Amino acid sequence: MRLQFAIKTRKAAVGDKLTTVNFGTGTTGFTSADGAMGLEAVAVCLLPGTELAFDEPVTAGVYSKGPFGHLARFRQIDKEDRHRHHDALEFADGQIMLLTCLVPGQRATVLQLPAVPMDEHEAEEQRRVEYAG
Repeated sequence: MRLQFAIKTRKAAVGDKLTTVNFGTGTTGFTSADGAMGLEAVAVCLLPGTELAFDEPVTAGVYSKGPFGHLARFRQIDKEDRHRHHDALEFADGQIMLLTCLVPGQRATVLQLPAVPMDEHEAEEQRRVEYAG
């Protein structure tokens, strides 16, 4: 039996102050820096291409490579695989880290949202996959 969790969500906006949080559902993501934590948190959803600036160099769990920088672009990877986490950060040096590997409590600011897609290819790049394994 698979448990379903209902976490409230909202879209990110430029200037949002975010904090990484473990939602208690097997995944880590972003919430408002001044918001609730865990299952009471409101998840802030990022579109692929959203740019973030972290207050300090990004830290990840013990199995992640590093070090990571301050600036990252949100993206989704392995979209065709329903049984994997998709949300990831891409850093300027090309390193990619799954969002679920982030250590909770890190603070970031939304610098820029992705541009409006000009064609089908760009629209597909920004389409979010809403399921995780």
